Amino acid sequence: MKKFVVFIVVCLAWSVSSQAEVKMIVREDGVPFIYNEDSDYRNRRLATEIRALPAEHRSLSPLIERHAAAQELDHRLVQAVIQVESGYNPQARSRKGAMGLMQLMPETARDMRVRDAYDPDENIRGGTAYLRRMLDRFGTLELALAAYNAGPTAVARHGGVPPYRETRNYVRRVLTLLEGVGVKPPVVRTRAADTAPEKPKVFIRRDSRNRILITTEPTDRR
Repeated sequence: MKKFVVFIVVCLAWSVSSQAEVKMIVREDGVPFIYNEDSDYRNRRLATEIRALPAEHRSLSPLIERHAAAQELDHRLVQAVIQVESGYNPQARSRKGAMGLMQLMPETARDMRVRDAYDPDENIRGGTAYLRRMLDRFGTLELALAAYNAGPTAVARHGGVPPYRETRNYVRRVLTLLEGVGVKPPVVRTRAADTAPEKPKVFIRRDSRNRILITTEPTDRR
């Protein structure tokens, strides 16, 4: 049975376009897994400045702007994340199983109610919603990006950006892209900060009987 599975995988790898760099690994559970990345997508993903959308994917621009606006995110932030994650490849799949433009893990896609992670509209909708959730939870762009890459549990456990080389490089690369277009963190305010009620000021004074009173009224008010 295992030989049959491997044979299928090899056939699939052979059928992939010769322009792609096809790789195959065997996961810890023994299941063979293939993944590929075109050299053009790789060059965009590793670029140190925000690249223009590929001609064949210019239709992504209105999707990025629409979903960024829906989540109150700077569209350049969303584009930077997409570039670092997939190089604008809607069919990207990582060796860990992350899918599509914003590289959604299967559990994240389910949580964001994304049915088809390779559909650009659904993928960007789910990815921007998840990024917004991380911003609201952690309050800074640096921590939100770290959580997007390594997961919120890792950020909470380490009390900051986890000491993972991949995660630290990821955060640095996205922030570098944003700085290149003149965007300085924080890119957005979290919704929690926007909606939190203002805390009243507290005043301490003594009344006519020399008793200490704590009040929210200024001491000079009568």
